[in-house]
Amino acid sequence: MSLISERAPANVRAIAPYVPGKPIAETARELGLAEADILKMASNENPLGSSPRAIAAIHGALNDLAYYPDGSGYDLKALLSRQLGVTPANLVLGNGSNDVLELTARSFLTRDASAVYSRHGFMVYPLATQAIGANAIEVPTRGYDTDLDAVLKAIRPDTRIVFVANPNNPTGTFTPWAELGAFVERVSPGVLVVIDEAYGEYLPDELKSPAVEWVARFPNVVLSRTLSKAYGLAGLRVGYGVASPEVADLMNRVRQPFNVNHLALVAAHAALQDHAFIEKSRANNAAGLVQLSAGFDRLGLAYIPTRANFITVRVGDAAAVYAKLLAGGIIVRPVANYGMPEHLRITVGLPEQNARFLAALEAALARG
Repeated sequence: MSLISERAPANVRAIAPYVPGKPIAETARELGLAEADILKMASNENPLGSSPRAIAAIHGALNDLAYYPDGSGYDLKALLSRQLGVTPANLVLGNGSNDVLELTARSFLTRDASAVYSRHGFMVYPLATQAIGANAIEVPTRGYDTDLDAVLKAIRPDTRIVFVANPNNPTGTFTPWAELGAFVERVSPGVLVVIDEAYGEYLPDELKSPAVEWVARFPNVVLSRTLSKAYGLAGLRVGYGVASPEVADLMNRVRQPFNVNHLALVAAHAALQDHAFIEKSRANNAAGLVQLSAGFDRLGLAYIPTRANFITVRVGDAAAVYAKLLAGGIIVRPVANYGMPEHLRITVGLPEQNARFLAALEAALARG
């Protein structure tokens, strides 16, 4: 290690870099295949693509690229305020919800603080915590479900943040809102409760989140949401947080200027109004989950019941099965880094994509 590397903080050197789903272009290069022949079911992207209204808005904004974006995100915040029933002062815009999560860490964590998260929770929770030099406390799950009682018991005097996802990634498990609301009431008002709702759009109407109302009742609640999943804007990176004005102000103080680019702002504004696209995405997802679940049942494979746009299935030697699928041009997501070495996470695709994957999976398992 060079002298300059040694002088980097120990907590930074200790971080294991986040490994995203393998890109289509990289896979095509490695396998010598055309990109069109690669099927990516790894990163929970929308198989229907992007909202048509968002694409039209992007085309209309292409002549404005020489100008900096609106750093306040005025138009997008105004729309979100109307849709959510909050004020612009309640909102924080992010370069994806990943950015929002990191803003909570930068706003509230110090080297002598801690953050608590569930064992099978999104990897960014410990990464954002460790980047500050704070202590990331991992709490065991109850099966694959978030154990809220265990999370509550893990909170220490130095704890400043608790991260909870609903639905959870990478398991897809769902915590009833009544249970999560009771948990929020029991958490000390001096601990920030960050509720990650990246997959909330895929919940049926009867399970829709009431958490925006909690923000008004509990100043220590922050909601994190994204337009990368159901809205199909993963390539633009745009998300938002909902918090009390006091907390949102602190997060905005550490937010980078112009953290959301102009095309992302206009696309998000349009996508949030494209209700028909969201309903189409939800319908495709619901049908896809049935199709994939039936395929796993036929193959005798155990899977985790999910409320998201992916399903995590137990395949045995997941690394070997992943490699066989990849060799055939199908990218899925290993989750060994989440403590699940026998599982693969599969993004719901279009019907023909799901069928191609299931056929390839059956062949991979048959080869042993």
